[in-house]
This record gives sequence, C-alpha cells and structure tokens, in this order.
Amino acid sequence: MTDRKPPEVGTPAGMRVLNQRAVLDRLRRLGAATRPQVAKDTGLSKPTVGQALADLERHGLVRPTGRTTTGPGRSAVVYEPNPAAAYVLGVDIGRERIRVAVADLGGAVVARVDERNRCKSAATLVRTVTGLAARTVADAGLALTDVVVKVIGSPGVIDQRSRVVRHAPNLPGWESAGVLDGLESSLGPVVVVENDANLAALGEHVYGAARDVSVFVCATVGTGVGMGIVVDGKLFRGAHGAAGEVGFLPFVRSSSDVHRGQFEEAVAAESVVAQARARELPARSARDVFRLARGGDAAAAEIVRVEAERLAFLVASVAAVIDPELVVLGGGIGSNVDLLLEPLETALRTMTPLAPQVVAGSLGDGAVLSGAIAMGLEAARELVFEVTL
Repeated sequence: MTDRKPPEVGTPAGMRVLNQRAVLDRLRRLGAATRPQVAKDTGLSKPTVGQALADLERHGLVRPTGRTTTGPGRSAVVYEPNPAAAYVLGVDIGRERIRVAVADLGGAVVARVDERNRCKSAATLVRTVTGLAARTVADAGLALTDVVVKVIGSPGVIDQRSRVVRHAPNLPGWESAGVLDGLESSLGPVVVVENDANLAALGEHVYGAARDVSVFVCATVGTGVGMGIVVDGKLFRGAHGAAGEVGFLPFVRSSSDVHRGQFEEAVAAESVVAQARARELPARSARDVFRLARGGDAAAAEIVRVEAERLAFLVASVAAVIDPELVVLGGGIGSNVDLLLEPLETALRTMTPLAPQVVAGSLGDGAVLSGAIAMGLEAARELVFEVTL
C-alpha cells in the first residue's frame, strides 16, 4: 500500500510510532478513556500520551467523544478510536444466497445486502458479487475506495499458489482458472478470499458461541459440509489449506463420487431430501424434513436420527485427532441442534470415550459474514495505522 520506509526503532520518530501504537491499542482493547487513564494503563507519561493522542487525532485515527462529568477536579477529554477512519467489506458466497456487509473500523455494520444466488457460471458470479459489493458500499454512503480490506468467504480450498479454488462443486465453474484474479481485479486492492467454514469458525470465536475457547471446531452442514479449526485461538489451515475438508472423510463404501466426498454425500442436504423422498414424505428440502420432525412426524424423526448418528461419526473422528474443547454446529442442517443433539450424543457415547461438548452456533446464517468482517477488521486496523502514520 505504501513505499514509505518505517521509522527505525530507537530513533525519536520510531519511539513516537511505538507510543502511538500503544495508545491506540489500549483504546481498542479497553474502550474510550481520558489521557490520565491511558497513561495509567500503558505506563507512559501523561505528556507522552497527550502527544500521541494529538498525533492520532490529527491523522483521524482517534476522536474526542466527550468530557468526564464526575470526580474531583477539572473535567478531562475522553478519547475513542475513530470508527470512520476506514471500512471493511465482507462477502459470504453460498450456493443458495450471497450476503454482503460493510462495517466501520469499530465493527459496526453500516450496510448489508442479502440476495439469492442465481448464478450459473463463475463469470456471472464474479460480476454479481462485484455489483452487490458496489451497491452495499453505496447504501452506506461510501465509495469503494473507502473500503481498505475486502474478505470473501467461499466454499472449497483456496489455492493461492495456483490462483484457483479447488473442491467447490456446489458453485458451477468456480474451480476454473481466473476466479481469484477476477475478484481481485474487479474489487480493487487488498482482497482476501478465505474458506467459508474457516470464516464461520472465526465468527463464532470472535462474536459467538466459541468466545474465549482456545481449541474448537465449527462444523457447517448444509448444501455441503465443511469445518473450521481453531487451535490456540488461531485458524488452522493445514499444509495446503485443506484442513477441515471433512466432506472427504471415508464413510460410504459404495460411493463413487470421489470429487464431492463420501461423508458429504451421506450427510449434506441432498441426502436428507433423498431419504425423505424414499419415505414419500412431502418434503422438498432438508428444512421441510426438520419442520415435519418438529411437528411429530415419525418418518421425519427417523431421518433426523440417522443424520444425527452420521454427525456423531464426524464428531468422534475429529475428537480423536484434534481433541477440541467444543464442537460448534452450524449451517442449514447443523443449526437444528434442538433435534440433533440428543441422538447425536447417544450415538457418540457408543463410538468413543472422547466426547467434547457440542453446541449450536449462535450466529446463524450470519456466521461466515461475521468471520469475514472480523478478519477484515484485524487486517484493516493494522493497515490503516501503517499507511496513516
């Protein structure tokens, strides 16, 4: 983003930057504060903090938000990070829907669009994502140049070396050459394309059911099957970015669909619908099956039980390899934890003594988008500081 050489550590300019960073980090971590409060929390002198705040305010990274009104002595100015210093864009590309959101640097979503995915080719999907991004940014009263980081959640393995997306059969043409380059050229600089299950895990870690959990997995079960893995508080992607591609777990010996994966073939939405069709249930989608089960339909309840047992196989497999503190279930099917949990846990007890806690994701269909925003904010906050100062 810039060719400017950073100040050398140990020089006056370098010390100013370190002080500014310490002050800004304190405001972001602990919230708005006065100069004496920042000085106390950072260990810096009040004059040093005052100079750092003046520099940060001059560059638009902090702003005064009022004055203290209680306590002895004169009132003091209260400072906070300036949320309007920059913006990030998050995109969730799913087979059924495309979701886009813009958030300010404080994490507040200022505009959001949610539309059906009717795209039949990769080129159409790139154009649609670009158009929705431009529309969402405009709805926020911004220009695309105000957005410093764009994070896109996509099914499949993002192969940055070959510049292609692999193993994303649910999006027509998405594995063809040029997709990543097309997104980056149409959306501008600093575009990050990340696996959607990874972003769902990050979203649940930052905002949802797995906050403060160091080692956990987030399994998304819907049109496809995926898993995001967090170890020591950080996403684990594996050697080739394919960690968590649990759809390829061996499960049904007779399966010949190696491209899609045996486990995904057995538990994804199409499998649930196929079972309903075999039982002549009036269900056109997995959602219909779960609705019937909630209404007391015995055949639908049996399909749910089978689905739960298959998911127990997934939990047992992951528990033996990763030993997570928590398993978060999400996606169109996985979110039905109220129906799945009891038969899943019953089956799990017969499979393994390693039975982690299983919970529903708390972000629903916004998990991927929340993760995209979280990843974008982490990058943008650092980028804005480096470029501005």
